[in-house]
Amino acid sequence: MRLFAIRDYRRLFSAQVIALFGTGLATVALALLAYDLAGPSAGAVLGTALTIKMVLYVVIAPLAAAYVDRIPRRAFLATLDVVRAGVVLGLPFVTEIWQIYVLIALLQAASAAFTPTFQAVIPDIVTDKSAYTRALSASQVAYTMESLLSPVLAAVALSFMTFNWLFAGTSVGFIVSAVLVLSTRIPNAPLSAHTKAWDRAAAGIRTFLRTPRLRGIMALNLVVAAAGSIVIVNTVNFVRDELGGSQLDVSWMLAASGGGTLLTAIILPLVLNRVAERTVMLTGAVVLVAGTAGAVTLTATGATTYPGTALVWAVIGGGMALIVTPTGRVLRASVGRNRIPEVFAAQFSFSHLAWLLTYPIAGWIGTSLGFTTTWAILAVLAVLSTVTAVALWRRTDTGEAEAPAGPGPVTPGPRDLAAADATQGTLSACQCSATRTA
Repeated sequence: MRLFAIRDYRRLFSAQVIALFGTGLATVALALLAYDLAGPSAGAVLGTALTIKMVLYVVIAPLAAAYVDRIPRRAFLATLDVVRAGVVLGLPFVTEIWQIYVLIALLQAASAAFTPTFQAVIPDIVTDKSAYTRALSASQVAYTMESLLSPVLAAVALSFMTFNWLFAGTSVGFIVSAVLVLSTRIPNAPLSAHTKAWDRAAAGIRTFLRTPRLRGIMALNLVVAAAGSIVIVNTVNFVRDELGGSQLDVSWMLAASGGGTLLTAIILPLVLNRVAERTVMLTGAVVLVAGTAGAVTLTATGATTYPGTALVWAVIGGGMALIVTPTGRVLRASVGRNRIPEVFAAQFSFSHLAWLLTYPIAGWIGTSLGFTTTWAILAVLAVLSTVTAVALWRRTDTGEAEAPAGPGPVTPGPRDLAAADATQGTLSACQCSATRTA
């Protein structure tokens, strides 16, 4: 079955890509807005804004997954897009830092409800197994391309307009996304097998806590967050204050991280056909430890050059891809097909919980104690999390999970899945980039 021959999937994918790129532009603009209002304290402001985002993602996403079977999903998704468009349109008029926090809370509450709902729709529209695999692979490519191209597009746009206009472009993107969603035939969600809302929200969490390799993924989430927060939170201040760069330089440095992600994503599908997910993901953790150590070295030795910083940022981007990209394959192999949505929702919450810990470290401690101390703390956190992941996810893990709550056998383990189908693409993790939610 040709994936993009499916009309409804084609429109939903287009909606996702447009919203992703809009969000990517808004991320760059938000960093510049924080610097415009707070100057040297921009890292603390951005860290607070992103912490608010993560709190809402951790709390609201499971609740949205629990209640989405009670409301029309098409209308719900379109409404959330419209809400996000309105909130982003208000950001250029912000004059006080507290206003940023209020608008970010509204924006991210809508995004936290949108993402798990959107991802739960895909298997209802793309019912063929191989096509569904390609659909998730396409989402990974979309996330990866956004991480690379959004900063580049922002850099081009900033050459002839102020950053406030990036918010306007994001708002238009969300409206277009809403129109595409409304033009799609989206079936309402089937009723959950769990009668109580808490059971629906907690089912995936319980699976994570009792499955060794999924507990390992929880530790790897923290490695990703420790390294990624350096790039996401500290780039604007580091480039502007330490390197003496411009707004354009901030965008290009973010693009360097995206370039590392893209290059890795291009290579990974071939690698995953031959190498077990555990090996790839733990290698990614080691790469991220090296990246955080490189960041500390930059500031500790005073070797703060553009090429050196871009290299470290690219290494961090590549390491993140090594962990995030195979995560979906492991999740899918850990439970029966009827339980896939709940473990993806749980991964969405757990991954953002990791960012909730590291964003304040990068933002608040970075502002008060400086980059060297802050990045050293994050490097130590990455090392400890890597060691924990190795201990929790042992090489002898056979891939067996508890029996699914419903019909259908447990799917093969991650190692078996990697070798079973050479044409199978890399499945996207639910959050792929905590930082770029559709």
